[in-house]
Amino acid sequence: MIDNIFGFFFGGFFGFIAFLFSVVLYFLPTIIAVAGRRRNTFAIFLLNLLLGWTFIGWVIALVWSVKK
Repeated sequence: MIDNIFGFFFGGFFGFIAFLFSVVLYFLPTIIAVAGRRRNTFAIFLLNLLLGWTFIGWVIALVWSVKK
């Protein structure tokens, strides 16, 4: 199973593009916070990094990053 995942992501150019797209999507709240020059950018980054995998943490980070 794990070999199939690594083979997909690192097997070629398409896999590399898919991996980059996944990383950008995962860190989208952080990217929005940096682009919007939010005051709590580092806190949003930490929430995104540590709890983003739970999806609820990712949604909270996303809402926090777009909130004024």
